[in-house]
Amino acid sequence: MIITVTLNAALDKTLEVPIFTPGRRHRTVDQETMPGGKGVNIARAIKRLGQPVIATGLAGGATGTRIVEALNDESILNGFVRIREESRTNTAVLDPTTGLHTEINERGPSVSAQELELFREKLLYLAKGASICVFAGSLPRGVEPGVYSSLIRDVGKLGVTTMIDTEGEPLRLAVRAEPDVVSPNELEAEELVGHEFNDVTDRAQAVIEMARLGAGEAIMTVSDGCYARVLEDGTPTLHRVRVAEQEVRSAVGSGDAFLAGYVAARYEGRPPVDCLRFGVACGAESTQHFGAGIIDPARVERLLGEVESERLEIGAEIG
Repeated sequence: MIITVTLNAALDKTLEVPIFTPGRRHRTVDQETMPGGKGVNIARAIKRLGQPVIATGLAGGATGTRIVEALNDESILNGFVRIREESRTNTAVLDPTTGLHTEINERGPSVSAQELELFREKLLYLAKGASICVFAGSLPRGVEPGVYSSLIRDVGKLGVTTMIDTEGEPLRLAVRAEPDVVSPNELEAEELVGHEFNDVTDRAQAVIEMARLGAGEAIMTVSDGCYARVLEDGTPTLHRVRVAEQEVRSAVGSGDAFLAGYVAARYEGRPPVDCLRFGVACGAESTQHFGAGIIDPARVERLLGEVESERLEIGAEIG
């Protein structure tokens, strides 16, 4: 079983608005409302890939009820802990004429120490039957930035493979807890290592630095694929994996689809580079759809043949 953790779950509303201009009245040509938050998006994609997954986290109020009911409608197994305050609603506006999207994300509910402890107990119960646990997304109000760090250590003690995809201080502290995999995007990685990346060498060096900060393996998603420092038979290796530019309908959630593909392939026991290639194919295919975490497995398999992997060497820097 795979667990995804979404502490700041949301109801995500995506609006397609041609020639979107702030300050003007618009009408949508398409819209979609679905449960969201990074962990939920990852669970949706893993479910579509045919792997066993349970989505857990915190959900509150009428919005939290809608999140859980919608997950049930999608046949996504879930086990959310109910909290007193209302879960958030996020809105994204996609302009199909430019490909640009604008996101407005609410802060989310305030969570008490007691509610968080109930969640910890729930997670440790679920983890007894899991092999992989993915922690993803932002934290709601009232939750200390070190919570992912603490949960990673607790779940890791049970022998579960832990993965983290977040940003800022929660990411910095989580990496110190030595998760098995850390997987930020390029901007999040720049903040984590403390400098901007200008070329291939900088990006390759970044995943090495992230591993040195504590993670067993490090993957950084970029617009055309990923850079990764992974273990092959216990030996650190460095890879760049990419796919040709796709005609994009919406890039919202493509990073979540990448991680879902990587996790699904890893759950099947595929070799590390195959997991990365499958993740890149899932991320690219997801851009053809309107709504985060939606992928077509058949089209992913066809796209897989276009994904290229290159092993990089940076001398003694690897290790």
